[in-house]
Amino acid sequence: MSNATALFLAQATTSLSRSDLRWELANTTAAMVLLSIALAAIAFFCFHRKTRDLTLLYFGLFCILFAVRLLAYLPSFRSLFDESPTFWSYLGWVISSVIILPGGLFLYQVVGEPLREFLRWLLAARALFAVFEILAAAVGVTPANLGLVNHIVALATLGATVLFLIVSRRRLGPRKRLTREIRVLAAGFLVWFLLSLHSNLLGLKILPGHNLEFIGLLVFVACLGYVSANRTFANEERLLAINNELEIARRIQSSTLPQSVPTLAGLEIAARYVPMSAVAGDFYDFLCIDEKRVGILVADVTGHGIPAALIASMLKIAFAGQEEHAHDPARVLTGLNRSLCGKFDAHFVTAAYLFVDLEKNLLHYSAAAHPPLLLASSTAGKVQEI
Repeated sequence: MSNATALFLAQATTSLSRSDLRWELANTTAAMVLLSIALAAIAFFCFHRKTRDLTLLYFGLFCILFAVRLLAYLPSFRSLFDESPTFWSYLGWVISSVIILPGGLFLYQVVGEPLREFLRWLLAARALFAVFEILAAAVGVTPANLGLVNHIVALATLGATVLFLIVSRRRLGPRKRLTREIRVLAAGFLVWFLLSLHSNLLGLKILPGHNLEFIGLLVFVACLGYVSANRTFANEERLLAINNELEIARRIQSSTLPQSVPTLAGLEIAARYVPMSAVAGDFYDFLCIDEKRVGILVADVTGHGIPAALIASMLKIAFAGQEEHAHDPARVLTGLNRSLCGKFDAHFVTAAYLFVDLEKNLLHYSAAAHPPLLLASSTAGKVQEI
């Protein structure tokens, strides 16, 4: 080790007892853990900016401020810099004044509307008070006095929060049983709340001992991690179930399409079906009259996915009932329209129907808002839109 490192360790050992060193090590470890979690949250937010969800950003800023404040109160960390004790006192005070803002904004993103209204008033009041505190520091109020006022305001904030929660609970009356996630979050927040209360009472010299607030925050962060992991696994299971249902829907839709094309002497029919998604509203079917006549329907339901596929299955049933006048495309489409009209909202079907009569060498065709039939002539060497 270098001489400077050895000198620093020697000074830290002589100025701090073994129990103090252990306590500083615990605080330093907690600060490093919080910084790591904060940087991971902010990085995740930066890579998923399209969601516009600021929860991770507020949570990361809160953890960074809390970790920096933890380090600012450690003598071993202060000895690494040439700043005066007054600087560190002001730094800790400033962080204590503004840390509620990202913390409150984080809670604002995750709680319901009744708590949001309370948080709006609370954050506005604390922001206004922070401005007055900064102005007081600018005119020369000492960090000790500022810290004392900050502890009193923090206790008042905690008291107001508890009072609001009690009143809100009574107004809501009996409710259904809370979910496991809510219970875990409430337990973690309660531990943090109590240790934060203890921390402020320590600052006012009412209670003796060490500041254990960082333990409460770590417990709350662990509860958040549990809820996040639980929701991730639940989402994966839900996604797997949806994929299984889509696969079943795909097989069902595949069974509604013709399994083979009709075989007629002098006529070759080919079909290829490639949907854009697992299930879709594209549809085709045949009405085989005899060995010389066949009707061919091509249709498209607006939209994609399961709703369009369900309408396509309705279309198959309606088309099967048009065999009596399969030779008349206009009547077939009119019959389909009569069967389907009014059965669904926000969707419609375009269709084209072609009747092939090999005995008379005639094609009968009609369309309902569908793209035109393309007729390719080998003799003329061109393609005609009908």
